[in-house]
Amino acid sequence: MTTTPDIITKYYAAATTGDLDSLVACFVPTAEVVDEGQSYHGLDEIRGWREDLASAFTYTLDITGVAATGDQAWVVSTHLEGTFPGGVVDLDQRFTLEGGLIASLAI
Repeated sequence: MTTTPDIITKYYAAATTGDLDSLVACFVPTAEVVDEGQSYHGLDEIRGWREDLASAFTYTLDITGVAATGDQAWVVSTHLEGTFPGGVVDLDQRFTLEGGLIASLAI
């Protein structure tokens, strides 16, 4: 069984509760997030991405699988249901860690 790194667990907990400060604190200052083909660089842009996402949609997220894909790389499979177009989606979210924080996240 794969153990999910603590920082990834903290990221999902902060995302679920809407704790934006705790969510942003999961990332290194130079982190990159890629979501729907758009890149967000650094903590300010990542904060803006999450603020926009939170104001645009409501959803539930269930983690359906976790796999290590490298020394500091993880894929978290998720199932989302919500008010976004289509209403249901299964996504693989790819994390790269650095120094115990998230260096990159590709959704």
